Amino acid sequence: MLLSEKTDEKAFGRELRILAAVKLYELGRLSSGRAAELAGMPRVEFLLTLERYKAYPLEAELRDLENAEA
Repeated sequence: MLLSEKTDEKAFGRELRILAAVKLYELGRLSSGRAAELAGMPRVEFLLTLERYKAYPLEAELRDLENAEA
């Protein structure tokens, strides 16, 4: 699998962590801050990364705000 992706184990592992963080954030299971921690990057960088994966932060950010107010 790594050969077909033309990557090494470390890069592939990082990509998997980012993908998991994006999906869990998208599903509302993690806040943007916790997802960024899982992805191993600062929150702002994580939010900017969402576009690459076609995950749009506005909907999730509004959900985070609603949950914080409740």
